[in-house]
Amino acid sequence: MTIEKYGAIDIGSNAVRLLISSIHEESGKTTRFKKTSLVRVPIRLGADVFKSKRVSDENIVRMLDAMQAYQLLMKTHKVVRYKACATSAMREAENGEEIVTLIKEQTGIQIDIIDGKNEAAIIAMTDLHELVNTDATYLYVDVGGGSTECTLYDNGKTITSKSFKLGTVRLLNDLVTDTMWQDMEYWIKDSTKDYSRISLIGSGGNINNIFKNSGKTVGKPLSFLYLSSYYKLLNTLTYEERIWELNLNHDRADVIIPAARIYLSAMKWCGAKDIYVPKIGLSDGIIKSLYNEKLNNV
Repeated sequence: MTIEKYGAIDIGSNAVRLLISSIHEESGKTTRFKKTSLVRVPIRLGADVFKSKRVSDENIVRMLDAMQAYQLLMKTHKVVRYKACATSAMREAENGEEIVTLIKEQTGIQIDIIDGKNEAAIIAMTDLHELVNTDATYLYVDVGGGSTECTLYDNGKTITSKSFKLGTVRLLNDLVTDTMWQDMEYWIKDSTKDYSRISLIGSGGNINNIFKNSGKTVGKPLSFLYLSSYYKLLNTLTYEERIWELNLNHDRADVIIPAARIYLSAMKWCGAKDIYVPKIGLSDGIIKSLYNEKLNNV
């Protein structure tokens, strides 16, 4: 058996995450991916960029600190491969490339700013057959702070995918137009019209949190009715009450409402009655892409 550790850094619009996974390989057996460590720092880049088109000086310093910490963590974990990907906020920041250069110079970490199509493709690399019934049809919806990536799967194959500038931080700052909602509605309805029964797969920190609070067994879906009632509950509570009564982190207590709205809208538009929450996302896709690169180079 061989065991190697890979690292994935996901620089989103609401937070910056480091996932370290152990890759277990043994002759004649399916490779196993085991999450070893997950660190999340709530740096809300989208709050800067979606309003001013730039990452603030304060958040640049925080990003440098986070990357320095992640570099040391990967070193102590003996990570042999890593990839750092920045998404919606960094790709729209006028000083994005400048920050990438600064971080490379000061921490040695190379950051790739990826577009929405690439983001959706990396997420699609995640092995869904271990998590859901691949004979069925699913709409995978990954909700972030700056964008939402949608991918349609049928019988285990990717049919189509698209990224939309519709994210929780944008919604909080009233930066989403009716046209943006309509574009996503039209795409989902058009892409799923030929399929009779569709379930949603939801990924992102907010739906993970909602699932955890539901008390549901891992692998069991949340119903549209449950998510709808939870969304109504969130709206009846103040920001402080959501932190205190629902035990939410302060940087989760505001974005969770627009996130629930996006998932509910997607379910309504494709006619899904259930949403599965397998706790996968961009960082898992990055780990898988690193492994695929290794296999291709053998």
